[in-house]
Amino acid sequence: MEPMNIRPSEPRDLPFLRDLFLRSRRATFHWTSPSFFSLADFDMETEGEQHLVALYNEQPVGFVSVWQPSNFIHHLHVDPNYLRRGIGKALLSALPGWKRSCYQLKCVSANSGALVFYLAHGFTKVGEGYADHQHYQLLESSGFESS
Repeated sequence: MEPMNIRPSEPRDLPFLRDLFLRSRRATFHWTSPSFFSLADFDMETEGEQHLVALYNEQPVGFVSVWQPSNFIHHLHVDPNYLRRGIGKALLSALPGWKRSCYQLKCVSANSGALVFYLAHGFTKVGEGYADHQHYQLLESSGFESS
């Protein structure tokens, strides 16, 4: 496996983050028209959130976006060309207090690949709901170490 690094996002990452956010959602959310998504979505949907960027051979290949006050994972996207290389797991593991803290996220029920990923990485379903015309699962990580 090539060298991977996770770091906080920097202003120079914005073009990559916007592009990946657009490409990933267009590729994954097949139930939504691709024209529904735009490059401007990243800035609007992640305002005020902490972003960690995954670098693979010094090239950005993924990110996680977290609303830190409540440990809510709002977005996790990996470049489709780099899936199944441990990048998503590395992004989760790099979150502050990952092994001790409880993180929550909402995953659209139709996004079966993401649901499988999160359940395989320690999340459990704690609820469900409906928002923005989509059914979602509320998932939670309970922390992996007892303190």
